[in-house]
Amino acid sequence: MTSDTGTPKEHMHFYRFHRPHLHLDAIYGNDWFALKAEAFARFFGTPTFLIAQTVIVAIWILVNVAGFTTFDIYPFILLNLAFSLQAAYAAPLILLAQTRQSDRDKAHALADAEHREALYHANEERQGIAEKQTALLLEMMQQNTQLTATIKALTERVETLTVEVHKKVMT
Repeated sequence: MTSDTGTPKEHMHFYRFHRPHLHLDAIYGNDWFALKAEAFARFFGTPTFLIAQTVIVAIWILVNVAGFTTFDIYPFILLNLAFSLQAAYAAPLILLAQTRQSDRDKAHALADAEHREALYHANEERQGIAEKQTALLLEMMQQNTQLTATIKALTERVETLTVEVHKKVMT
């Protein structure tokens, strides 16, 4: 099937410039762990996570300071250990998410560059066609002008001959 311009439909697909980068899916790590790790790393930056963590830490401190329990008394060594453990896992997960996003951005940038290059070549081709058509139109206008001048000369000649014939017939 072809489009209005005569090019096959598969060449007109929106993502046709992304096809050369399909092999990068393996680099992105589309397995379960990579997808979950990236989702978890993305969750670290949300207001929900920050608010929930703040509430949990506040409750932790209040429960221990108020004396409801004494499992982690001041200076909250267990809380510091929890934060250290969280940071130890959060940093690599965030780096993983950034690396994956960087790879995706690079692939999209390459596809966009190829798309812009294709648009540039298509534009150049259209301009070339427009220049040829303009030259053809100018040539046709020149020929039309010459034909109009010839018709005018012939019409004047016919008129002159008609006047001469009319004079001879009338005399």
